[in-house]
Amino acid sequence: MHKQLDENYYRLLHDLQAADFVLVELTLYLDTHPGDAHALQQFNEFSQKRRQIALEYECLYGPLLQYGQNALPQQTWEWAEAPWPWQV
Repeated sequence: MHKQLDENYYRLLHDLQAADFVLVELTLYLDTHPGDAHALQQFNEFSQKRRQIALEYECLYGPLLQYGQNALPQQTWEWAEAPWPWQV
């Protein structure tokens, strides 16, 4: 059975993808320009923003990963419940 998904679900997934894109691009840039303090500041800001978005998503809709730093303590095992973020 699929969970009922609202517009906020899709907005949060979109925001996560956007933050991930920016972080990958900044990582590539910083690999070749490690002394760019402004780029490093942007990387740190987007990294924090991504953590906040992921936490909001997980509090509302369940885990993004079944393990690791984003996994929150759970009362029930929700990982097996569909849809998974990559299925929408």
